[in-house]
Amino acid sequence: MIAAIYARKSTEQSGVIEEDKSVARQIEHARAYAANKGWTIAEQHIYSDDGISGAEFVKRPGFLRLMNALKPKPPFHILIMSEESRLGREAIETSYTFKQVIDSGVRIFFYLTDQERKLDNAMDKVMLSLTNFAAEMEREKASQRTYDAMFRKAKALYVTGNKVYGYDNVPVYGEALDASGQKKRQHVVRQINSAQAKTVVRIFELFASGFGLARIAKDLNQDQVPPPHGGNLGWCPTAIRDILQRDLYRGIVQWNRTQTIQIGRTRKQRDRPQSEWLTLDAPELRIIPQVLWEQVETRRAKNKEMYMRGEGGRLLSRPTGEDRRSEYLLSSIAKCVICGGSMVAVKNTSKRRYERAVYRCAYNHKRGESICTNKVQLRLDILDSAILHAMNQALDEKVLEESVVMALEQIRKQQTNFPEKRVALERELSLIQARLHHLVELVATGKCTDSVIESLHKEEAHKKAVLRELAQLDKLMEISALDAKQLAKDLRSRLEDLPSLFLRHVPQARQVLRKLLNGHILCEPIMENGKAGYRFTATGTFDRLLTGLTVANEPANVFGGGQGS
Repeated sequence: MIAAIYARKSTEQSGVIEEDKSVARQIEHARAYAANKGWTIAEQHIYSDDGISGAEFVKRPGFLRLMNALKPKPPFHILIMSEESRLGREAIETSYTFKQVIDSGVRIFFYLTDQERKLDNAMDKVMLSLTNFAAEMEREKASQRTYDAMFRKAKALYVTGNKVYGYDNVPVYGEALDASGQKKRQHVVRQINSAQAKTVVRIFELFASGFGLARIAKDLNQDQVPPPHGGNLGWCPTAIRDILQRDLYRGIVQWNRTQTIQIGRTRKQRDRPQSEWLTLDAPELRIIPQVLWEQVETRRAKNKEMYMRGEGGRLLSRPTGEDRRSEYLLSSIAKCVICGGSMVAVKNTSKRRYERAVYRCAYNHKRGESICTNKVQLRLDILDSAILHAMNQALDEKVLEESVVMALEQIRKQQTNFPEKRVALERELSLIQARLHHLVELVATGKCTDSVIESLHKEEAHKKAVLRELAQLDKLMEISALDAKQLAKDLRSRLEDLPSLFLRHVPQARQVLRKLLNGHILCEPIMENGKAGYRFTATGTFDRLLTGLTVANEPANVFGGGQGS
């Protein structure tokens, strides 16, 4: 008989027998058990997961290899473990996993009790359910004990997580000795690392003075400042961003901001409501003065406003560095046809006693007529207005209707899956309702425990999520039934004020232009009735050529052109 071994050690050690605290020990004892039984261990089928929770069923490499080995036909006849909880500590998932293994034809043996796990009758299944229930209860209790211990440490301003750049983790020892005769560590505290603290202050000062994240990272790498986690890759913009957001640098300790939950067979993090956060003042850990912190927050808030967002704050487009720096709509977006150089905005002081900003070719302006002969200058407001009105006209009802029809067709293609998806969601909702009813009965009969309350909260959150999916499904059904012409007409009415809206919000308008245009706006210098101006063309993502003509000191004369490529 060929046997496989599975061993797992959890990240939680509380309540775990000594036998299960070492993966190597589990494998050693499983080998001895197989030898006593006269079974042959297949070395390539020894599976293990070290330091992984029993509630994890997705990010567990050894477990996944074991389950994959069962198909199409398992290469072993027996699976040896120390006991049931090594396979998992989540009752439903573990029971289903046992069924999968046994259904594949593999027999499961536990060497601690010298028993085989069978599912031949109702009693076998009940015993497995009870065992898995006890294992999950122990996992939840261990998790609660860990939480309580971390809460006490956080309240005393002890370290509860990893090392933070700018600080050293300093262990504090008591008088008691451990088994090796060394003093036992009681807790860990943070102390400011003066060299790293100077780098943190430098980062905040550079950002407050206008430097971007990438520029700061390049400066630190240029000066060979060691990055937070060492290595040869140096500083990166995301590391700078994380430092700028860390409240610890202003002497504020925050704990309990996230919570680990079990969703989709794996552990995930979700944000806790702010009312559950533990926020403590720690002036001895302050690195950044309050004034500098507020300057950085002001700039971060200003940058955030530049990001184009849709309904509910959903991010639609990310501004470039040019968007942040430029006050002008067409800088780097419009190009000169003669030389391919960018159209840039410059101050024209030739107009009597006041300045006027104008667009002109950057190569002609900076390099002279020998490089580019285009010396036409056109006021910003004239060219901006002409291009925006041309774009607005290009988005006529026919174009909008075609776009709406395409969108509705995509939704309607998905409609074939709607009934099946609705049935699955309604079935899931029914199961949730049954579980909720059972939990409520436990509370009503006085059998309420912390785990029951937590399960109740989880099921209620799951119910809300399913109801949201059902509501979204209903909304898609309603949208698919809408009339494309009427929808396009309503959209057209909302776009009437597009030019003036764009000119009031230049950074966001630049993001919209880049999304709507395929490439750049090409500006060709012309003479119209003795006046200089530009004829512009651009291919839009709305599959229509945007064209127009405008000259100095005249209202914009714009019109829609033919089909674009």
